Amino acid sequence: MAINNGKNIPMTRRTIETLYTALRQLDGVVMESCYAADASFEDPAFTLQGRERIGGMWRMLTEATRAKGREVWRLEFNAVDAQGQAGSAHWEAHYRFSATGRMVHNRIDARFEFNAEGKIVRHVDRFNFWTWSRQALGTPGLLLGWTPMLRHKVQAQAADKLDKYLAGPRG
Repeated sequence: MAINNGKNIPMTRRTIETLYTALRQLDGVVMESCYAADASFEDPAFTLQGRERIGGMWRMLTEATRAKGREVWRLEFNAVDAQGQAGSAHWEAHYRFSATGRMVHNRIDARFEFNAEGKIVRHVDRFNFWTWSRQALGTPGLLLGWTPMLRHKVQAQAADKLDKYLAGPRG
């Protein structure tokens, strides 16, 4: 059996694997390097434009996990597929939600678009917000997690937290 040294793996697949390996290791700086300067990111909590804001989000989240929940942090990823300038993956994160201290097991399906250099230009993560909110927020998530009101509140709080992080000394 030949050893795969990575030379015959499409660069877009390598980018996805690098992204999630860095996330597993809580390395937001390496994660940021996977994105093109004009990249976009979207999930139920964040809608971001530009590598700096996307990288800031990943650095903020990985730093918070290292500081408050590394002992319970676990990430698995699989179903990595990259065809031409598009790709996808499934990933699952097990972590302590820093705002409430509650444990979360989030199941995420990701879609990617890449530029010619293999950098991510569009990244969309989808997960069931109600399932996430029940775990992360407890009773409020159970009762209101299906409503646009709670989703908008979470989005506003996430954006505010990221803005403060980026304005601070480590951002």
